[in-house]
This record gives sequence, C-alpha cells and structure tokens, in this order.
Amino acid sequence: MPLDRLRFYSVKTRLWRWLLDEVVHAPLEPILHPSRTRLWWAGLCILVAPLAFYELWKNVWPQPFESLFARLILTVSGLLLFLPAVTKDTSARHSAWVFSAVCWVSLPAFFFWMYGMNGGNAVWLASVTAMLLIYYHLTDWRIATVGSALGALIGWMAAHNQSAGIPAENTIVIGFAWVAAFLLGASSANLRRVRLINTLSAMGVMAHELRTPLATVNIMGDVLRSLVRHDVPEAQRKQIEDLSTRLQNLVRSMNRQIDTQISNAQLLRLPHEQSPVMAAELVLEVVSNYPYRSNRERDCVQVHIRQDFCFVAPRQLFAQVLTNLVKNALHALASASTAPVAGDLRLEVGVHRGKGRIAVSDNGVGISHEQQAQIFEPFFSTQKGSGNGLGLTFCKNVVEAAQGTISVHAEPHVGSVFMIDLPLNQDPNIRPDHPRT
Repeated sequence: MPLDRLRFYSVKTRLWRWLLDEVVHAPLEPILHPSRTRLWWAGLCILVAPLAFYELWKNVWPQPFESLFARLILTVSGLLLFLPAVTKDTSARHSAWVFSAVCWVSLPAFFFWMYGMNGGNAVWLASVTAMLLIYYHLTDWRIATVGSALGALIGWMAAHNQSAGIPAENTIVIGFAWVAAFLLGASSANLRRVRLINTLSAMGVMAHELRTPLATVNIMGDVLRSLVRHDVPEAQRKQIEDLSTRLQNLVRSMNRQIDTQISNAQLLRLPHEQSPVMAAELVLEVVSNYPYRSNRERDCVQVHIRQDFCFVAPRQLFAQVLTNLVKNALHALASASTAPVAGDLRLEVGVHRGKGRIAVSDNGVGISHEQQAQIFEPFFSTQKGSGNGLGLTFCKNVVEAAQGTISVHAEPHVGSVFMIDLPLNQDPNIRPDHPRT
C-alpha cells in the first residue's frame, strides 16, 4: 500500500511539473515561425480562398447554405495582415493579437458555423477536420485549443436551428481530427523546447570554456598593473595601467556578450528579478566602462542628461542593451568615410510624453528604410559577415520585459537614432539600488 501511494505521488508530481513547464510557464507563440512573408501568404490565402470557394460551393457544386456576406467579411479581414503596423514587427504584441483574431474568425468560428448551417454534410465535415490541422499549424497549441473550443461553441449556437440534423457519428470524426491536431501541436512545441535545451547546454559548455581563459587574462591585467608600480617611469606606467584597464574592460565586455548569447539561446527567457534603476547613472556607467578601441572612439561619445528618471528593469541586462547600442553606433561610425569627432555618438536621457527616454544617436552610415523594418528580427544583421543578428533582438526583448518600447529612426549616409521609452517608476516606496551621488 505505501508503494502504491508513493507511485501515485510520483506520477502526480511529474504531471504537475509537466503542466507548469509546458502549459503555464512556457511562452506563448501566437505566430509560429513569424515572418513578414508568412503573414503576407496567410493574408493572401484569406483574401482569395473565401470568394473562390464561394463560387465553387454556390455554382459548381452547390451546397445547402452559402453566405456571400460572411465570405466578404473574411476577405476584408485578410487585408489586416498586410498592414505595415502588423508586418513591421511580427513579434510585437499587437501583431500577435491581430493575427490571432483574423485566424480565429476565418477558421474555427466560420468553419464550425458553416458546418452547422449545412447540416454537417460530407463537404463541411472534411473542411472542419482540415481546418483543425491548419489552425494548430499556424498558432500555439494552447491558443488553438481554446480558439477551436470557442469557435465550435459559437458556431453551434449561431447555427442551432440548422444543426439539429447533424449525424452523431460526425462527432467521432471531428474528435479524432481534434485530438490528432492537438497531439501534433503539443509534440511540435515540445520538440522545439528540446532543441532549445540542447542549444542552451552547448552554450553553457562554450561559456565555461571561454570564461576560463578570460579569467586568466583578467588576472594577467592585475599582475601587469602591480608590476609597473616599481622601477617604471611615470609616463610609461600610466600608459601600461591604461592598457591594463582596457584589457579588463574588454574581458568584462566579452563576459557580457557570453551572457547575451546564452539569453538568446533560451529564446530570450529573461529573468524576472527586476530592480529600480536610475537612467543617468546607468548610461554614465556604460559609457565609462565600454572597451573603446582608441582614445578617438572615446572622445566622440557625449552624454546629455536632460532629465533623470527611474525605471524598473534587470539592471545588468539593461546595461548590456546600452552596450550593444553603443557598439553598433561605433561600428556605424567606423564604416563612415570620415573619422569620428566629438559628438558623433550621443546618449541622451530625458522624459518625453510622460515616459522616460534613453536615445542613442550617431552620425554614421545610417540604415536603409527596407532594413529598418527587419532590424529587430532574429538573425537579421546589417553588418554583413560580422554580425549574428541577435543583438537587437536581445535589446528589444529586454526593453519589452521592462514594459518599454524600442524604435529606430535612420537615414542612409546620415545617421541613426535608437530610442528606448520606458514607464516611469512612480512608486515612492521603491528606491533605486544605486542612487546617484
């Protein structure tokens, strides 16, 4: 008896852990494999298919019920997936809402309604089963499950009078298709997570192997600084100490880059530990600690504090965001035809329309208008051959985790401005961990 009870609790624990990991804590993916092209193709299908099938079921092989008005509504909804506000950033929250709403109206809600209105005949029985497989292929299995159930309920209620004569055996066919679609969707999500875990493991090994020699280099910098304190002329000692400081800043920057790549390997599952941060202090710290390649690079950076503000975010990750933006700006300046001068890279801190703003602007090569629409997408990089396309994606996710937004305004051969807008910390009981002195 105790053995059976132990086995019961073991199964219960594993089931509860799976429920938390796979259903509750796993991030939703409203648009599977999001891309502008995928949204355009989905929109094109919704534009063309309703009217094409209306002609087919109305005139070629007539069905008991057809509705031109309903199909026109579906056609119009497909236009939403072509809007620049939706396709510009497919990972944005509003894009996910629009995509989910359009797919829900055009698939489960419409198909189940038409199934009921046509008395569950063979044509619409096959259509509903195909729809379920398509729906689970387009969106997260949890959204598809809730959406299908809600669509079936609304479709049945809307077609209540006509659905009385639906064959009972159709329920078995639809149930089988539903369970098959559910299992395919859940298993695909699980496979993506297994691949993520394997990638994360590889990144952890790489991080360990890289950090060991980096720690040695950091120690060498300390030894070098201590050695030059004796029997070395003052001028040479200052130069060597400056080189040692740059070496240690470079090691610190490389460790941050390793943390960034590990965060990206976790599909940007950022830590929830957040603390109040003073914007001006953070910007000055990042600018001071950045591993510049030359004094000219350092001298071209200017910081302007218009109005300081406090916001809540993971401090270390937000420092990496600013470091990435500074690095990109310096790369843009290096790619320009002229040598950088003071003020070519500017960081500004202020308050704009009730939100805190940190702006990083440069007078570099700029970004084309076509690239600006893709610049925050994973693996897209303007630095051909040298960028991995994950830096700005990381920045976007860190900023959005702090309930903020990041945007870019740029002109080719003129420069770029990256603006981070953040909600102000208005709670008087929350004080910054590192107040300015």
